[in-house]
Amino acid sequence: MPEWHSIQFVWPRLLWLLATLPLWLGLYFAWQARGVQRAWPSASMNTGVSTLRFTRHAPALLVLLGLAGILLAMARPQAILLLPSRIDTVMLAIDSSGSMRAGDVQPSRIEAAQAAAKSFVMGQPAQVKLGVVSVAGAAALVQAPTDQRDLVIQAIEQLSLQPGSALGSGIVIALHAMLPGSGLDVRGLIDGEANPPASTGTPLGGPTSAPTGTASGAAPRQPISLPKVPPGSNSAAAIVLLSDGQSNAGPDPLKMAQVAADLGVRVYTVGVGSVQGTVLKAQGMQMRVKLDEASLKKIAEITRAEYFSADNRQDLLQIYKSLSSKIVLKKHRRTEISALCALLGMLLLSWGCAWTWWRHGRII
Repeated sequence: MPEWHSIQFVWPRLLWLLATLPLWLGLYFAWQARGVQRAWPSASMNTGVSTLRFTRHAPALLVLLGLAGILLAMARPQAILLLPSRIDTVMLAIDSSGSMRAGDVQPSRIEAAQAAAKSFVMGQPAQVKLGVVSVAGAAALVQAPTDQRDLVIQAIEQLSLQPGSALGSGIVIALHAMLPGSGLDVRGLIDGEANPPASTGTPLGGPTSAPTGTASGAAPRQPISLPKVPPGSNSAAAIVLLSDGQSNAGPDPLKMAQVAADLGVRVYTVGVGSVQGTVLKAQGMQMRVKLDEASLKKIAEITRAEYFSADNRQDLLQIYKSLSSKIVLKKHRRTEISALCALLGMLLLSWGCAWTWWRHGRII
């Protein structure tokens, strides 16, 4: 439905045509006063049965409203409509760091996350492509975007826990997988170098290379400047980042979230675990691992997405069901509704004329 307060007109001067409606109304009442038998019924046409005043004038009212709709369409009205957007690609970035072994979400964080992720995959429309990124000390693409659900499920099931957590790298890898033509400098973002330096080494006994070139004589690689778009404006792609929020490797996840925002991609974050945390024992060591909600909330905020928290498996399943509808978001878009006004006007006009034809066998 349109937001009526947002209606604007491309040609507002044509709204003056609506001022002719009282003229048509005056002509109608003049015909009634003269008692001439017209298409519009009058009191002299009643055949002994008293009809309601509304019934007598209803065809004229319908024609008048139809003319108003057609004249309004000529001014080309525009309104903000709430339209469903089509999602083409969703990347699942799943934290597979050692802290996901914790058992504060039964049977463990990673197992609960895998079960919920598989449920999410099976609930997506057939045309949506899904990919999987494993986020540990180094993020890796384990399944490129595909519409084959069995491959995605297999990739989720084969995730293995590894030391470290590089959430920022996971966001970058997911962006590159879903937007391969964006020109994203993956190496520069992950290594923290927008333009990696050229090699300056000199072979033994060989000539000295120019200080400004590479070993092969090629020009140094220049950083790619990507055009920025409003955050959250890319309705065809989204990332779902499932993690406990603790990042101890790779680039700053908040800076990488800003990269995603500049590309218009939303990053929905799902926090797994409890804020109080739990003690994790591994290799003779003990450490408390807890949910870092602040980072995950900030990532979602930067990219105009949402943050969800789950401290049990059932919550995770419910969150993924909710995400299915959240990702295919509805967005507000200014759209011309001239055709809608013209169609409504024609329907009313046709209704009034058909009513008169049915009652009197003629229109005029």
